[in-house]
Amino acid sequence: MNAVLIALLVLPLLGAALTLAPVFGPDTGIADRRALRLNSVVTGAVFLLSVALAAGFDRSRPDWMQATTDVSWIPAIHVRFHLGVDGVSLPLIVLTALLTFLCALYSEKRLPDGDARGGAPDVHRPSAKAFVGLFLLLEVGMLATFAVLDLVLFFLAFEIVLIPMYFLIARWGSGAKVPSANRFILYTLLGSAVMLLGFLLIGSKAGTFDMQALATAHGSGLSHTTQVIAALAIMIGLAVKAPAWPLHSWLPDAHTAAPTVGSVLLAGVLLKMGTYGLVRVLLPIVPGGTTTLAPYLGAFAAVGIVYGSLACLALARSGSKGDLKRLIAYSSVGHMGFVLLGIASLTPVGVNGALFANIAHGLITGLLFFLVGALKDRYGTADLDTLSGSTGAALYGRAPRIGALLAFAAVASLGLPGLAGFWGELLAMFGAFDPAGGLSRPAFVTYMVLAGLGTLLTAAYLLIVVKRVCMGDPKQPATVAELADLRPYEAVSWTPLAALTLLAGLWPALLLGLSDPAVKHLLGGG
Repeated sequence: MNAVLIALLVLPLLGAALTLAPVFGPDTGIADRRALRLNSVVTGAVFLLSVALAAGFDRSRPDWMQATTDVSWIPAIHVRFHLGVDGVSLPLIVLTALLTFLCALYSEKRLPDGDARGGAPDVHRPSAKAFVGLFLLLEVGMLATFAVLDLVLFFLAFEIVLIPMYFLIARWGSGAKVPSANRFILYTLLGSAVMLLGFLLIGSKAGTFDMQALATAHGSGLSHTTQVIAALAIMIGLAVKAPAWPLHSWLPDAHTAAPTVGSVLLAGVLLKMGTYGLVRVLLPIVPGGTTTLAPYLGAFAAVGIVYGSLACLALARSGSKGDLKRLIAYSSVGHMGFVLLGIASLTPVGVNGALFANIAHGLITGLLFFLVGALKDRYGTADLDTLSGSTGAALYGRAPRIGALLAFAAVASLGLPGLAGFWGELLAMFGAFDPAGGLSRPAFVTYMVLAGLGTLLTAAYLLIVVKRVCMGDPKQPATVAELADLRPYEAVSWTPLAALTLLAGLWPALLLGLSDPAVKHLLGGG
């Protein structure tokens, strides 16, 4: 199985390199079609490999690192090429492979055209080969982040994703795409630089960057001061990517400007890299420093939940000229707040809830961004006032399949029992109700109450969106002459996300059975 894990990383890297070779023909149109087909084939093969990895995973020992490769890479500084998966990382690898494959299929039929601010096509838009090369390189970085077990490799994988995503926003986005891309790269690079200082401090004091060895030591050999400083630096860097309030301000602009597939991967995978790092690095490696900082992380998480929901309410109300993509971006700030709150509780219940919410958010928000991207393609705008008109956009009457999917994704996002969004938020609040020893229970109960308020506000703004977009008079003058309903390539790209949202909601043990032993192992010094 270690060969399967290596192939997961090598295959998209080879595909990205192939886009630089003159093998697609001189005709631009044919070359673009072949490149997009290559993207689908490579990402499809990677997804099949991830399924094979999951099928071969020993579910009786999810707390063990499996499919491992561990060889010396840079002996002078004790850096090792160390790969492996456990019950924490395996679901994220499968989710990443699935979302990239679905985005590749979607892009084959609907390649972003890189609109300028005024809506005119960007005449300097690069070819589809450039898009595919960046897309596959992005996949390499995302998968590697969840597979590597060395702090230096983790940092490199964490950074690989930044450049491809920057260009996907800046060249294939719309509106104020260049300023949004610049803000994205500035925030994330600065956060990564701070995180690297924390990694170097740990490596210099412990004598190794191996994450498994450091987790086994569980902070022994590191003074409390060292742990607090390292945890603070690493937490800041990861909180930018998560994103945690108040380090979130790059996210709404990036989502609004990004192409549809960029938004799907940004919300579905890139945000998870930050929260995964908190679980994989902070909890087992610097437990003393993490315990000291956990109350502050919980406070920021609780504020982020309420702040994100209030921002969405402001965007959803009539006359606010709220952009639907921006609204979903702010909703991510709230939803990821639940993930951070669960992690801050330092309990198995809370951390399991955080990991479950990670997967649920990737599925649901990925589907929401696909749907909003389709609406923007049809209407030419994602402005909620323009879409809804005077009585509502009436998707139930004009495009009933899209309307039904949007309503389904909305109620899943607000945490309806029986769908994936419910379990993660519930377990995160349970974790806050009874936090780990050494943490202030009154403080965390307060955070739980704020999170509960956030669930009510989330339901309010999502139901407003459903009312304004899905309901209304279908006979009112439409913004477009004819609104196409669900197209075949959209059904292929979106149906798996809806099905998995339902499956995870009805069978939460599918994920919790993997994560629970691994989480207890990490919290206990494994």
